[in-house]
Amino acid sequence: MVSLTADMSPLHPDRNLALELVRATEAAAIRAVPFVGRGDKEAADGAAVDAMRAFFTTVDFDGTIVIGEGEKDNAPMLYNGEKVGSGRGPQCDVAVDPIDGTTLTAAGRQNALSVIAVSDAGSMLDASTVFYMDKLVTGPEGVGVVDIRLPIGENIRLLSKALGKPVEEMVVSVLNRPRHEQLIQEIREAGAGTRLMSDGDVAGGINAARHNARTDMCVGIGGSPEGIVTACAIKALGGHIQGRLRPRDDVERQKGADAGLKFDDYVYEADDLVRGKNTIFVATGVTDGQLVGGVRREGDFLYTESVVLRGASGTLRWISSEHLTSKWL
Repeated sequence: MVSLTADMSPLHPDRNLALELVRATEAAAIRAVPFVGRGDKEAADGAAVDAMRAFFTTVDFDGTIVIGEGEKDNAPMLYNGEKVGSGRGPQCDVAVDPIDGTTLTAAGRQNALSVIAVSDAGSMLDASTVFYMDKLVTGPEGVGVVDIRLPIGENIRLLSKALGKPVEEMVVSVLNRPRHEQLIQEIREAGAGTRLMSDGDVAGGINAARHNARTDMCVGIGGSPEGIVTACAIKALGGHIQGRLRPRDDVERQKGADAGLKFDDYVYEADDLVRGKNTIFVATGVTDGQLVGGVRREGDFLYTESVVLRGASGTLRWISSEHLTSKWL
């Protein structure tokens, strides 16, 4: 008699669920395509939200959105706390970003993704009351080596040694924001190079954690929801992620404190962001990027590229799909 592990149990998200969720990110990406480069990020996001939510109803799981489009009053669909799925199957926490990079999509720039992350019910940190998080992400070599509390130059030198790579060959991804001017200067003064991202720090974090990636580390202040989503992917890659919440004002700090969140120098480790290994991360490219290619049309067909990461098995799968254009018109 074979005993059921947590991974095999029907009460937990499994590989079938992971592959089903790809249909939802594909749909969101495809529906966003008519708005690429059109300058209307709200329209692009609205189309992606509608498509993702419609496909959720066909998936057998009992999901609760922990990280969504916002509070119910401001987000009529895919809002925090909304139930998604058929209601049958495993109970799950769900994080969605129908378009991670709405500004990128509106401008027609690279690295826009449609993203879903899933974990066991009650395992995701709900940091929705605090918008920003300071993050540090590396691959497996950074585990037990780098620490977000250390100066960036020291972390670069420590990771350089662990990788067996000269400091001058190290590349660090950072969102290109005025708040990061000092951080960028310190990275360059340490001898490393920078890859400045206009948006899309989920892709930046995953690329830093992947084997043989072009970047070695992703650092800086970005969205708290993106930090939780990235943690789901990092679990599958065996990488390292840490975060510190950065409230924008006293009001936000109080809201976070009321929700049980911790501030100042408290460091959220990977297991604080998402408990356990039973995580799923799914992303489909809206526009071309380092992680996956964007949606493209060739005659009667639409082509999509997706990535699926499962923490339980430590696997990364690339999925290329071909869709009849007539089914989407």
